[in-house]
Amino acid sequence: MENKKNRLNRYHDNIFVRWFLDNRFSIVLLNLLLFFLIIFVFNKISFVLNPFWTFFNAILPPILVAAIQYYLMNPVVDFLERKFKVPRLVTIIVLFILVLGLLIWIINSLVPVVQKQTESLIKNWPDYWRDAQRSFDHMLHDPRLSSVRGNINDAVADAQSKIFKNSQDSINLAINNLSSAVSVVTMIFMTLLTAPFVLFFMLKDGHKLTPYLAKFAPTRLQPSFSSLLHDINGAVSAYIRGQITVAFWVGVMFAIGYSVIGLNYGLTLAVLAGFLNLIPYFGTFISMIPVVILAIMNSPFMLFKVAIVFAIEQTIEGRVVSPLVMGNKMNMNPVTTILLLIGASAISGLWGVIFAIPVYAIIKIIVTRLFNYYRTISDLYEEDENKPDNDDKKLSKE
Repeated sequence: MENKKNRLNRYHDNIFVRWFLDNRFSIVLLNLLLFFLIIFVFNKISFVLNPFWTFFNAILPPILVAAIQYYLMNPVVDFLERKFKVPRLVTIIVLFILVLGLLIWIINSLVPVVQKQTESLIKNWPDYWRDAQRSFDHMLHDPRLSSVRGNINDAVADAQSKIFKNSQDSINLAINNLSSAVSVVTMIFMTLLTAPFVLFFMLKDGHKLTPYLAKFAPTRLQPSFSSLLHDINGAVSAYIRGQITVAFWVGVMFAIGYSVIGLNYGLTLAVLAGFLNLIPYFGTFISMIPVVILAIMNSPFMLFKVAIVFAIEQTIEGRVVSPLVMGNKMNMNPVTTILLLIGASAISGLWGVIFAIPVYAIIKIIVTRLFNYYRTISDLYEEDENKPDNDDKKLSKE
């Protein structure tokens, strides 16, 4: 009887060991349970983290502005230091002087033109709108549209009421949130004031950051962790430099195209297109909305010329500029990118669209590294020892 009881105990122990203690799937499930349990607990005590989030939100804007400029200027600093032994401090000071001179030139030359065109557009917009309404009313009285005239009138009236309501809501919201507007202006001022200092020290000591962070990893993992940081830095820098470079050339191409076809407010619309091109895939199409409206108000032939400019710009950008600047550095399928941007916009709006691709690239690098590490320790991905490798194939061919 006692032997039978011992056998049952050993049997149950073996089942427990096999199904729970010595089962990787069960261990993974337990780790996931603990992970989500930790998230649940932090969600319940989120008020404890509010001061940290406030502090983080305060320092984030100048760090972001400085980081963007860092990725644009750091390659120049590294190249001159490596190739010509120029001290980093000297290169940084020269770059700051050049950037300051460029800003002064933009303020004196470009900003007045854009400001003049913007003021003219705002001043003449009622006339443009009346002309568009007149053209639209004339189109509605076309006998060929008699069958759908009622539906069109209802749709236009509904759209006008919604636009009026949204405008009133926006005005009321702006009046009620004057304190928020003051805080935004203060944040912009503090960002412009502190970002150059952050940028200076990032350029001066940024190359020491990766070795410094690698020291916090275990000694055995320091080379892998340093390589991971290097890959993440490369992906982020490639994305930022690529997007800004492409946006600049998009603005230049639209400025040239609009000036050739004689479109009113062409420089302002080109600058807008350059800024909106920082939103991947959708930015250029959004920037075309005011262009199409102004072209329609001008003449049908102007709309045709705008379409030609847009087609030429998209061809040059897609076939020349983007491949040369971006290449395949992000290694992302266009369908994946579009779906990612749609999901990110639904979750976080404009900020989600802007940061979706670099965040995805960072997560992809980390997950790929973890998967490769799992392959080395797992028995599921053992290579066939009898299968000849590439070197054996080369030798056999020879």
